[in-house]
Amino acid sequence: MDRRAFCTAASSLAAAGFLLPGESPAQPSHTQPNQPAVKPLALGLVISPFGAPEATIRRVHDLGLSTCFLSLDGYIGKFTPSLAAQLNGLLAQYQVVATAVEVVGPPPLVWDFLHGPSTLGLVPPATRAARIDALRQASDFAVLLGVHQVQTHCGFIPENPSDPLYPGSVEAIRTVAQHCQANGQDFLMETGQETPTTTSRVIRDVAMPNLGVGLDTANLILYGKANPVDAIDILGPHIRSIHAKDGRWPTDPDQFGKEVLIGKGLVDFRAVFTKLHRLNYTGAVTIERETSGPQQIEDVRQEKLYLEGVLRQVLA
Repeated sequence: MDRRAFCTAASSLAAAGFLLPGESPAQPSHTQPNQPAVKPLALGLVISPFGAPEATIRRVHDLGLSTCFLSLDGYIGKFTPSLAAQLNGLLAQYQVVATAVEVVGPPPLVWDFLHGPSTLGLVPPATRAARIDALRQASDFAVLLGVHQVQTHCGFIPENPSDPLYPGSVEAIRTVAQHCQANGQDFLMETGQETPTTTSRVIRDVAMPNLGVGLDTANLILYGKANPVDAIDILGPHIRSIHAKDGRWPTDPDQFGKEVLIGKGLVDFRAVFTKLHRLNYTGAVTIERETSGPQQIEDVRQEKLYLEGVLRQVLA
């Protein structure tokens, strides 16, 4: 199951989730674990540990990757200190560093052009409060993991700043950014559902120093919004995390474009990494492959080799 389908299904199960007996929700703590330093442009993997945390984190290690990006929708309503201790123990055991956490739920979440604008992110008023609450939970939980980046899809933010949905979207993003700032974290808008210019405008209007961009190299293409190489000219100084993913433009006006194996799509990774290197980007490069099972493992192996080759050229 790909991450979008997983998040939709897992969030439905978690929406009525209960804490373990005697536990209380995770709260911010000043005794968060010290994670090892991440090497510049270290490769990692987007993972959803819900249901099989050890096998999932072990897979990152077995693939020869040193970092991971935690997609945590399955745990909404179940963020507890004991869960943080379990994940911290597994990350330490398998020598993997978590660089960011993300939630996009709770549902409904429809990943297409027809219903996506009214169901995704912090834009739809009907789900805005629940999404803000989920992101606050994720931020507090990230403190217990020693993770300093919280990321989400903010939704199809209107390009027209006079649109009635625009002010409420900006205020919602500011609310989450303020919560993350209090926890010593960056709040990152994952690229894709809005143009880079709109993202830049939101960053200006929210006016929070910890608000940044999570660059998904494929999403800008999959959503028909921009070429990621050109987007860096607009968003470069704000980019604080990267999802390495490839894809093709949408040719069906109802459906997003097709995600494909890195190197088989339209993303010019050499140009992307060259521009980011010139901007002194030193964060992780996190592979996201939206296949599942043995095929995903084989795909990630190939993508790792491809990206290592490109990075060697760029950093030489």
